[in-house]
Amino acid sequence: MKQLDYTNSNYLTKPEKISLAARLLPSLGFYCRFIEIVIRASKMARLGLYDNEKWYESSFDVLKELEKIGICFHISGIDHLREVEGPCVIIGNHMSLMESVVLPVIIGPVKAITFIIKEGLLRYPVFQHIMRSRNPIAVTRTNPRHDFQTVMEEGVDRLKKGISIIVFPQTTRSSSFDPEQMSTIGVKLAKKAGVPIIPLALRTSAWKNGKIIKDFGVINVSESVRFSFGAPLRVQGKGADEHQAVARFIEDTLNEWGTE
Repeated sequence: MKQLDYTNSNYLTKPEKISLAARLLPSLGFYCRFIEIVIRASKMARLGLYDNEKWYESSFDVLKELEKIGICFHISGIDHLREVEGPCVIIGNHMSLMESVVLPVIIGPVKAITFIIKEGLLRYPVFQHIMRSRNPIAVTRTNPRHDFQTVMEEGVDRLKKGISIIVFPQTTRSSSFDPEQMSTIGVKLAKKAGVPIIPLALRTSAWKNGKIIKDFGVINVSESVRFSFGAPLRVQGKGADEHQAVARFIEDTLNEWGTE
């Protein structure tokens, strides 16, 4: 299985020669390959052949295509995931489509995962077949009470089966992080299921939101991409302290990284 090569819990893109075409038209070159990867994965999913290993390999291929056009990845703290026995709830900020397509190869070889996603993604052309094959937890974003019940019931079910859940509890994607916009849904799920939380700070703003199609914006190769996993947290009491600890980890890490 294709996996990232970590050194002391860290992954750093190795410098390599960037082709002339990639330097001149990085976004176009990447999206051509990205679409090929998605179409191939979708075809396997429709045939019932798209398992976890195939998912991680597709994610690996996307990450490597981003590196080929000049994106540099910094990933740290993977050992925090390894030290947790059993499933967990991973709570992170949300910036772009990038985290959704590269986190499978970052986390998947360590822990089986799925996402909490917008229900609309299950109707997204081509991509829908991939998402349905991953057995995600789909929410409407229009009925908070129903969404909460769905996450609690289906989330606990996935966790009992040993599947960790990635939660982006911000109301929308944003290149900046506002703790006030982060819901407590991830902490509440971890508390109900009795599993630990892993905080995740990420900066994927190199993949811009598009003006016409939101998921297909310019890829800015001058910006590095960073993922940092924090130490596990166990929910005590109502979980307010743990919610604040996750928000503080994300905010402090983003501040530490600074801007580019």
